[in-house]
Amino acid sequence: MLQESGVRSFDHPAIVELYSSHHSWLRRWLSQRINCPETAADLAPDTFLRVLSKSMSPHIEQPRAYLRTIAYGLFVNHVQRKQLEQNYLHAISQLTPEQVPSPLMRLQILQTLMEIDTLLSALPHKVRSAFLLFQLDGLKHSEIAQRLGVSVSSVRQYIARALLHCLTAA
Repeated sequence: MLQESGVRSFDHPAIVELYSSHHSWLRRWLSQRINCPETAADLAPDTFLRVLSKSMSPHIEQPRAYLRTIAYGLFVNHVQRKQLEQNYLHAISQLTPEQVPSPLMRLQILQTLMEIDTLLSALPHKVRSAFLLFQLDGLKHSEIAQRLGVSVSSVRQYIARALLHCLTAA
């Protein structure tokens, strides 16, 4: 059963069992890879929320592999969000006092960036990465293809897919 938020309720025993059996393990696994206990503590429950938001059977053949895949994707999103935030703060630090946006404008910019991040997080990892590498880093299609281990035509398709996604959501 879905609640208004789009997350299934916890009334299914398999979901409760998945959480109770694997939460501690997942948090330890994240902590070992991230080296930031606070981030690991945030990403572990977010991983289970993502599992709940997927419309699929609560029975998972290989739960740890599945949870690792979701947690890794969430971690990549977290890193990209932090990088975007750092890039924004760096850009603002380079402005002269007359160019610095007002607190209200900064709030609006941050809200817009968060909306863009939410929009892009719905895309598959390679599509999102290709789009960000092209738009933010200014990389050429061939450079993106090499980084992602895909063909140049795939990069073109990924960027077009991301642009279409952004345009249709607006």
